Amino acid sequence: MKLTRGQFLSVLAGGTTVLLAPRYLYSQSGRLSAVPSYLKNHAAHYAENPRQAALDWFTGARFGLFMHFGVYSVVGLGEWVQYREIIPVAEYAKLQTRFRADNFDPDYITDLALDAGMKYVNITARHHDSFCLFDTKQTGFNSMKSPAGRDLIRELAEACRKKGLGLFLYYSYALDWKHPYYYSREASQQGEVQWEAARPDYRHPQPEYRFRNDADFRHYIDFVHSQLRELLTGYGPLAGIWLDPIMGYYSRPDLFPIRETYDLIRRLQPQTLICFKQGANGDEDFVAPERHPRAHPSGGSVAREAWRKNQGKPIEICDTLQPRTWGYDMRNAQEHRTVDEVMEMLSYAQNLGANLLLNTGPYYDGSIYDGDAATLREVGRRLRAG
Repeated sequence: MKLTRGQFLSVLAGGTTVLLAPRYLYSQSGRLSAVPSYLKNHAAHYAENPRQAALDWFTGARFGLFMHFGVYSVVGLGEWVQYREIIPVAEYAKLQTRFRADNFDPDYITDLALDAGMKYVNITARHHDSFCLFDTKQTGFNSMKSPAGRDLIRELAEACRKKGLGLFLYYSYALDWKHPYYYSREASQQGEVQWEAARPDYRHPQPEYRFRNDADFRHYIDFVHSQLRELLTGYGPLAGIWLDPIMGYYSRPDLFPIRETYDLIRRLQPQTLICFKQGANGDEDFVAPERHPRAHPSGGSVAREAWRKNQGKPIEICDTLQPRTWGYDMRNAQEHRTVDEVMEMLSYAQNLGANLLLNTGPYYDGSIYDGDAATLREVGRRLRAG
């Protein structure tokens, strides 16, 4: 792609005017030069308004696959194990040396989603522990620098693109238990909503933590924005960026530059939808409450106002195949949803005019629990049979 002098100077200055991706070309306006495969049936509308075309697609998609996978999967006690077991930062980081993902198979995953009648996939690109499933220059705590040696997000993106599935990336925007400058437990008490999950309740100070005052938090925001640029310029068209957890924002809304973050996403990929659970500033494209459509019950006035502003927008209900946890948990390994239960969940969502985003937590090696796979295939068979 040839650069104008102005674009070249922007690159030198570290700007984001030019969208340079290793394999995917963009027009100078920032719009993807080709219609994303998942929007092939909305091509005419996409040419005029990519964001609205994506919304039209999303409201008709109805069913998506969610996956919580990371180094916590090695332990098999759910995705909050670092927080609940109060594992020191340095000790938890050692899990990276055991992360292999030998049986993480993007072709199998995408075929399973299609068999189930799903139209999109959402995966934890970075969860609260800050481990990344993609090749990032912002931290060494990632899958490429683990024994797996793989960029799992790139592999899944390519499989989704080939098969016409939309790809959403879950990103832990409002919580991080590793980054030096995420706000402290003490700072979380300053907002209207008090939320102790800002950091695990360590008995001794963690030497990795350097947050001392609110100004320090900008280091974390710069880290987040740099990673979002990597994801939005290096992995082809993304159906959406799915931000979490909303309580981290409600606890300290003054620290998060929501408008700046949303503008960055929409500038880099105009068709990429934005979700931040029940809502932050009301400019989300859809809301995605857990299990039931409601404002967060303990989110305070900010939560109520965001929910009010988002009324009338598309709804996506996220729920799990393994009750109570999102990452694989060996303690309730046999308690998975049945086919009939999933059909009821789909019916519930359909009656609300909502999508259902249904989660499975892969094993430590990246493979999908056989029972979940069988359930999803039977759900797909019933859906096709009408």
